[in-house]
Amino acid sequence: MDKPTNKLTDQVPDPQFTDKYSPRGGWIVLLIAIVTLSFYLYKSFPDTEFWETPFFKLRTNYGSWFTYAWYVTSKVVPLTLLLIWFFTCKHWWHWIIIAPIGMYAFQLWSIIRGNTAVDEIELIYIIPMMMVLIPAVYLVRAKLFAKIRGKDLKAFEEDLGKPQNLWQQIKDLFQ
Repeated sequence: MDKPTNKLTDQVPDPQFTDKYSPRGGWIVLLIAIVTLSFYLYKSFPDTEFWETPFFKLRTNYGSWFTYAWYVTSKVVPLTLLLIWFFTCKHWWHWIIIAPIGMYAFQLWSIIRGNTAVDEIELIYIIPMMMVLIPAVYLVRAKLFAKIRGKDLKAFEEDLGKPQNLWQQIKDLFQ
C-alpha cells in the first residue's frame, strides 16, 4: 500500500513531524495570547470607589475599582503565564519556577483579602519556601550531573563532607 503524499509537493510526509503534531500546542498558544491581552481588562472598570449597578453595590479599599482591577490583573496575568510555563516545561529545572508562582499567588491573595499593603509581607512567606525549594532543585541537579559524569553519590557526599573555604564552595557550584 502506498504512503499518503502531500498534494502540494508530491512528497511523502516525514513521520518525525507528523507524529509529533498535537492540537494541545495550538491551544496553549491561544491561551497565552488571550491571557496576555486580558491584562487590559482593568480599563473597563469604573474609576470610582463605589461601583453601583442594578444588581449590586460594591465598595473597594483601593480608592477606585480601576486601581483594584489593575492590581489584580498585574498579578493574575504573570501568575497564569508562569503556571503555563511550569506545566509545559520539560527541563529538569522547571521546579524553580514555583518560587515566582508562590510570590504572585501570595500577592494575589493579599489583594483579594483587601490588604492595601501589596508586595510587602509576601517575602516572609516566600523565604521558607525558597529554603526548601532551592536545595531540592540543586540536589536534583547534582544527581543528574552525577549520572551524566559517571560519579556515584558516595563520592558526591564525600565532596560535601570536606572542609572548604568560601571561594572553594563557590567554585564547586559552577563546576
